[in-house]
Amino acid sequence: MAFRPSARRGPKPKPGTRGTLVQAGLGLMHAEGYAATGIQAVVETAGVPKGSFYNHFASKEAFGAEVIDAYSERGLAKLRDVLTDPARPPLARLEAYFDDRIAAFRTAGHVRGCLMGNFSAEAADHSAVIRDRLAVQFAAWTGLIEACIAEAQADGSAARRFPAPLLAGFVMNSWEGALLRMRVEKSDAPLLAFKQIVFGGLLA
Repeated sequence: MAFRPSARRGPKPKPGTRGTLVQAGLGLMHAEGYAATGIQAVVETAGVPKGSFYNHFASKEAFGAEVIDAYSERGLAKLRDVLTDPARPPLARLEAYFDDRIAAFRTAGHVRGCLMGNFSAEAADHSAVIRDRLAVQFAAWTGLIEACIAEAQADGSAARRFPAPLLAGFVMNSWEGALLRMRVEKSDAPLLAFKQIVFGGLLA
C-alpha cells in the first residue's frame, strides 16, 4: 500500500491572506528595515492571526524574498510603462523616468529610498535567499534600462563609447548609490548629480 502523507491540520489559509501579509511587510520593511520588522508587527498590520503567517511562509527570510518580489514587480510595471512608451524618444523616456522618481522622493522628504537597495545593504551579506532574489530582480530592472539605452544608441541619440549592457549596469548601480546618499543628506542633490553625469556626459 502506497504511503500517503497525513493531511495538514489546522485552519486552511484564507484566499488573499498571503498577499495581505506581503503588502503589510512591504510597507513596514520599507519604512523600518528588514531586521527591525518583526513577524508580530506584520500580522498586526495585516489584521490576521500570527499562525496565519506560518501557513504561508516557512520563515521570515522566505517572507522577505516575497516582499522583494512584490516591490520589484510594482516598480517594473512603472519602469516598463515609461521606457516602452513609443510616443517619446528612448533617451527622453529614460530621463523622464528618473525625473519622476526624483520628484517622488522630494515629495516624500528624501526618505526610504529603494527597498531593494535597502535590503542589499542590510541583509545580502547574511542571507543567500535574499541575495539571490535581489540579483534576479536587479537584473530585470537593468534589462529594461539596457533595452532603452540600446534603442537610443541605435537611433543616434545616445553615445556608443560603451555597450548598452555595461551602461545599464552602471546607471542602475549609480542610482542605487545616489539613493543611499540622498537618505544620509536628506537632499536630492545626489540624485541631481547622478542625472547630470549620466545624461549630460555618459550618454550624451
